[in-house]
Amino acid sequence: MGTSRDLAGAGPADPESRVDYSQVLRSPDQGPALGVVGIAGALAGYALIVPVVLQLLLGAGWLVSGRTVTFAAYQARATSYETVWGLVSTHLALACLIPVVLVLARYLHRRAPRWMCSVQPGMRWRFLLLVVLVAAVVLNLTQVLARGGEPYHFSVPSMWWLWILAILVTSPLQAAAEEFFFRGYLMGALGCLGLNKWLAALGSALVFALFHGTQNVWLFVDRFAFGLAAGLLVILTGGLEAGIAAHTVNNLFAFGYAVFQGGASQARGVTSMGMVDAAWDVGGFVCVAVAAWSVGRGMKVARRTPDRTAQAFR
Repeated sequence: MGTSRDLAGAGPADPESRVDYSQVLRSPDQGPALGVVGIAGALAGYALIVPVVLQLLLGAGWLVSGRTVTFAAYQARATSYETVWGLVSTHLALACLIPVVLVLARYLHRRAPRWMCSVQPGMRWRFLLLVVLVAAVVLNLTQVLARGGEPYHFSVPSMWWLWILAILVTSPLQAAAEEFFFRGYLMGALGCLGLNKWLAALGSALVFALFHGTQNVWLFVDRFAFGLAAGLLVILTGGLEAGIAAHTVNNLFAFGYAVFQGGASQARGVTSMGMVDAAWDVGGFVCVAVAAWSVGRGMKVARRTPDRTAQAFR
């Protein structure tokens, strides 16, 4: 007989044996309605919690700055990344998606937080750091090749070190939060609806691209391709580490270079991209994905949850 805790369904439970990451949240005794509730809850968390936290952080910055301009003017400059605090506030607000995901996983699906990292379960830090190194080399090499020998034009702005410090500290949090939300929770919730792993990866990539706001066709293709590559890596490596690593490196260099090429606001304000630039970007994503997958194969990272039947006989 189960305990009252088990009967109440309050304790965390392990996923089924030998399933891929997209099926970690799914339980055979629960119908697709749980996936619908989960997706609605996740989207509500994104729409409500992130803006509220952002407004609180910006409000604090405005008060500390002495309120020399109206809050509307302060907010407009901050959210365009014309100020360091604007970048920090936006990234920290997005980082709140991590606790949103973990709360939904724990109390709606009865999964311990470690299952949202990988099928091992837990975060495989050595694998993540190796992919960071690989992604840094591949993405920078791709950008150099894309320029075709065209020289870089850098200028050193005032307080450049503060911008770089802010990017180094907060960009990894923002990148990890988006991976937990889009590739972690949404893929799992789509799996609860009965979608197979490939459709779950496709669906999460589509939502990821749409959530980036105003964009032309080629910029949408660029972001969709990144989301799809990250989603496929989740399936092929059994966790979020490779996606977090690639996303972090991409954002670190995108904002880092922008600081010395006119300001972070230029990277923030991108709403269009040409076909050739998109092709180079997508090529870089594919190369990073193949390299990360190769690293994962070499390290023999788990791609499916442990076999509980085998463990029971040990």
